[in-house]
Amino acid sequence: MNPKHEELFKSKMDEVSFNRLAAIDNEEAMAFIAHAIELCEPENVFVGDDSDEAHDYVRQMAKEKKEEVPLAIDGHTVHFDGYYDQARKKEVTKYLVPEGIELDSKLNQMSRDEGIKEMEDLQRGACRGRTMMVMFFCLGPTDTIFAIPCLQITDSFYVAHSEDLLYRRGYEAFKNLPNGAEYFKYRHATGEVDERMTSKRYDLNRVYMDYTQNTTLSVNTQYAGNTVGLKKLSLRLAIRKADREGWLAEHMFIMRSNGPNDRKTYFCGAFPSACGKTSTAMIPGENIVGDDLAYFRVIDGQFRAVNVENGIFGIITDVNSKDDPVIWNLLHQPGNVIFSNILVKDQNPYWLGMEQDIPSEGENYCGDWKQGMTGPNDKPTTPSHKNARYTVKMADLKNADPNWDAPNGVLVSGIIYGGRDSDISVPVREAYSWEHGICTMGAMLESETTAATIGKEGVRVWNVMSNMDFLSMSVGRYIDNNLKFAKDIERPIVFGTNYFLKKDGQYLNGKLDKSIWIKWMELRVHGEAEALDAGYGKIPVYKDLKKLFKQVLDIDYTEQDYIDQFTVRIPECLAKLDRMAEIYATVSDTPQAMKDEMAAQRERLEKLHSEKGDYVSPFDL
Repeated sequence: MNPKHEELFKSKMDEVSFNRLAAIDNEEAMAFIAHAIELCEPENVFVGDDSDEAHDYVRQMAKEKKEEVPLAIDGHTVHFDGYYDQARKKEVTKYLVPEGIELDSKLNQMSRDEGIKEMEDLQRGACRGRTMMVMFFCLGPTDTIFAIPCLQITDSFYVAHSEDLLYRRGYEAFKNLPNGAEYFKYRHATGEVDERMTSKRYDLNRVYMDYTQNTTLSVNTQYAGNTVGLKKLSLRLAIRKADREGWLAEHMFIMRSNGPNDRKTYFCGAFPSACGKTSTAMIPGENIVGDDLAYFRVIDGQFRAVNVENGIFGIITDVNSKDDPVIWNLLHQPGNVIFSNILVKDQNPYWLGMEQDIPSEGENYCGDWKQGMTGPNDKPTTPSHKNARYTVKMADLKNADPNWDAPNGVLVSGIIYGGRDSDISVPVREAYSWEHGICTMGAMLESETTAATIGKEGVRVWNVMSNMDFLSMSVGRYIDNNLKFAKDIERPIVFGTNYFLKKDGQYLNGKLDKSIWIKWMELRVHGEAEALDAGYGKIPVYKDLKKLFKQVLDIDYTEQDYIDQFTVRIPECLAKLDRMAEIYATVSDTPQAMKDEMAAQRERLEKLHSEKGDYVSPFDL
């Protein structure tokens, strides 16, 4: 170890922490840690390893420092973020780009030199009087081809505790990392806090990604989407790493559908926030592998995926005992659970959509809260924030697939793209080919905005493969990587879903209907269900859905239900193609396959329109 680093570390660490760091032979990592200490000026530094002792200390300190407050059920805590720190803030999340280089114009970016200077000015002295933590985690199963070691520096015990629930411990993996090997690193400073221990200067919140150094930097924020570096910040870095190495990093869940005769079929799915992603991964009777992030690789000639994470950071709004029994039960039994930005009354948690009476007062993201009060920006407030969350470990889920942590992941049979769409797409359809699915379901994915991102709600936004916010390369290149991935092997069937189709202002899908769409997809993968050509994909036939609704949900599915849900809305489909054509006209490297698939889709829909009219009943196909 560099003598200068050794002297600095000994001045800030106890013997246990210093010895943990000294066991790591990585001068680049030591320099990164030393710079963080010199810049942020913490009172002391704690270094974690893979032991329960180290992580129990982090958990206990989160409570002692009041970053988390204990609740009535043993092991449960609540964390509050500041009023203006409730979601990802896109305008201050930027890539740091070296001089002479420009990323795709659709990506938020700035000069690397300028960004480094601004971040260091904001982080200088930001940890005075606080403990800095140096923690080690791993993306993907440790000691596998999927694994990416990670080094997290933060002064938030809540962030470190969250990462222990969400990611595999990685100290031993990091200790064995050869010098020069690639890893990801993060430096976070909470900044000035108020009396509730929430970041006070959210006007100076910044989240920057120095992709040239596989580093993310954040300040003046605690919201996990900005500070838990291994989550979406790492996804941006992983997409570039995957591009260099020939694999894929995706914003997708992984789940297992249980078919006839104990058949096990794995699906991955990309859904923007609040579009049914976690609830699909958690469908009753099926099994979850992971709810948010997946890495894809070809192993032994097979398309395989792993859960990047070790837990779930899920939106809690609308979680209730009827629709989400596994999560509901986990949130009501002793164990390690972090709630964030819900309402607390008498040490009990409450949230929107839980289908129970919610108190008219308590403590929430506003502080002391009463029904009808407005926030500091004079806007109406709700008991629990719409983007309130829960954080739990995968191992605590009763429906976790036994292979959720398998070193080589699981064999993927289907890919699902789902958005929030009130008037275009049918609830489920199958692509004609991998190329058709990637281009017209993934790359044309749209979704109406929700509370998971800051800004106006209800606006339909293009979100390529639910990854637009996290792309770190051009849109065209990203699509092309997906098109070409695993081209010489059997690839999964691609499906599109839409749980939000409406008629006369009312949803046409029940909340549990998604279980039917998954069962139909499982049958299609194995050639055991029929399909009709709808011009923009293949859709179910009535008899198969009628049978599935009765078998799975004991519901009598009527012909009118089928017509309402699966009518082909050709004017709306063509209007979407027009929107996409305008968008992709601005993507200079749009793959030719994308142009070809869009043109072919338009031709099929126009032909169907000339033969059948604007709105085509599935019985007329």
